[in-house]
Amino acid sequence: MDIEKRNMIAQWAFDTRPVLLRFHLWLDDVEVERAQAGPVSALSFTPRAIARCLAVTSAATALGTRLFGKFGEGHGQDKQAYNQVKKAADAISAYALSEGLWHLTRSLPENHAIMVCLGEGLMPKGGETPEMGANPLLGFGRVYARPEVARFVDGAIRDLINDPKPEFSSFYRRLRERGVTVWGAAVDTLECTSRFAEGKATGPMSVIHLFDSPLTITRPYEAYFGCLTVPRAVTRKADEQSVVLDWVTPRKTLVELIEATYPGIRREHIHVWTLRGRTRAPRIGKLWDEWKALGAHLIEDDWKTPTGIEAFTDSGTYAPTVLVRSWRDEAGATHVMVCDGYAATAEAMQAASLSEVFDVDASMAVLSDDFRLPYKEEYRAMRLAPDAPDFESKLRALFGDRPFDAEAVTTYRDAIHEAKLSGVPLRPRVLRAGDFLPEKQWRVLSSVSYMGDDPYTGAHGVEQIGPNTYRVTTMLATHDASSRITFTLRFKESLEEARLIFSPLLVRYMSGVDWTQRPVKISDSGRIRNELQTLISQALEYEGHSIRVRFDKIDDKVLPRDKQDIVRRVLTWYKATHPVWFSWLELA
Repeated sequence: MDIEKRNMIAQWAFDTRPVLLRFHLWLDDVEVERAQAGPVSALSFTPRAIARCLAVTSAATALGTRLFGKFGEGHGQDKQAYNQVKKAADAISAYALSEGLWHLTRSLPENHAIMVCLGEGLMPKGGETPEMGANPLLGFGRVYARPEVARFVDGAIRDLINDPKPEFSSFYRRLRERGVTVWGAAVDTLECTSRFAEGKATGPMSVIHLFDSPLTITRPYEAYFGCLTVPRAVTRKADEQSVVLDWVTPRKTLVELIEATYPGIRREHIHVWTLRGRTRAPRIGKLWDEWKALGAHLIEDDWKTPTGIEAFTDSGTYAPTVLVRSWRDEAGATHVMVCDGYAATAEAMQAASLSEVFDVDASMAVLSDDFRLPYKEEYRAMRLAPDAPDFESKLRALFGDRPFDAEAVTTYRDAIHEAKLSGVPLRPRVLRAGDFLPEKQWRVLSSVSYMGDDPYTGAHGVEQIGPNTYRVTTMLATHDASSRITFTLRFKESLEEARLIFSPLLVRYMSGVDWTQRPVKISDSGRIRNELQTLISQALEYEGHSIRVRFDKIDDKVLPRDKQDIVRRVLTWYKATHPVWFSWLELA
């Protein structure tokens, strides 16, 4: 190894030491492939060390989750066992990313904080029952900063949440008057959880997008957004022809624009990535039919991408964005790919924010988490006035011949109210990423680490290359710049000891570790508070600086009763044994 390479590794190790030390990792090697001349960190709004720490944090999350998150153990299991494997994987990934964020923010500028604004895990996805959707997550309001700044921002967030009519402008003004800068984050600690639990070779990844301001979200929010992502060249052609191109545009018009942009392209070479599957048919089945009628190719699971790896369409709406572009095959024929359909909120926002990185155009439309209406009617339903006298009659008209009852009225009225209370804009025709940021000029830094192979970039998943030594690939990107970074990470201890490093305290205790025999540290207070917010957020009530745990609000299918009993005993013991450190904790 030449001196220049050794110096580069040493510099990376120095810059990322807070995260490496936290996870007890050696950095043996770093390989960087840039899409531009300079490093991404030089073009990011964050200091270099923060950008690099973010990359290593997502890499450590991918590594720890892949090794210790019960990969593949849900295959062939019954529904309950399968569900618990998914939750175990989400718990590991959420904990690892949270710990990495906490440690990297020790070197934040003194008046800065990172706040999670959007996260994955609040709701069931298509075909999942409610208990399957309540997964461990990093959600709205989680703050990482130096103690004084964290306390101030946390107080401002509590006031925002408790306000019956929250206004982001008041919250943002309060931050600016105090001179505090908050970087907002959209987080999906484990994309493709189902594929991870089933042991699929492709798909699972850890995704975090960091913005230079908080997102204009005022409540924990997760629903669905309709999404259309096309190459920027197609949008420029639409502008030339004075045609509006976004998610609402008829697909026939879009095909005509693609043909005008790429003269001579065959319609079967227009590849459309969209979610597939029986549970999605009520919502976007007509969209599939529309594309098929136009002669386009709806991507199926056995279609090989230009990377040579087969695509999948059962989940994973974020990753295909990277392949939204045109290319030529070996015979010289032009191909183009677009992404269409819908995605969960955080994934949609993350993908849309990459528009400048990959020269694409992304538009979104607010949808509910109900799947009874086709996408066009769903779009119109979410734009109704929920308190208007004719709301029910207008909604009934959208349902047409489909079954309609009082539950449908309540569902859609609540969905619209929730979006409004959460600060989600409902009036514009469509949304762009900038609609969720308070400043006209905004910046983003994304970090994606792959647990399995990625069909759209060709990046490899976690690979073992030696005893306790692994290669992990991370994509780091900001506006107009991206790098593929491959880390070689080696555990300082055995895998059994490393498993404890990546396991939340409560998970260890639920697995049989005796909490009364473990040495207690003052940091246990913050860790357990953090883990409760991740593991059973739906069972927590906030009052001032206190958190009350309501065990009666926990579904036994989310956390089995025997595990609930262990958590209750653990919290009771900590509260009684260390009342000062756990003064914030109340048990209902």
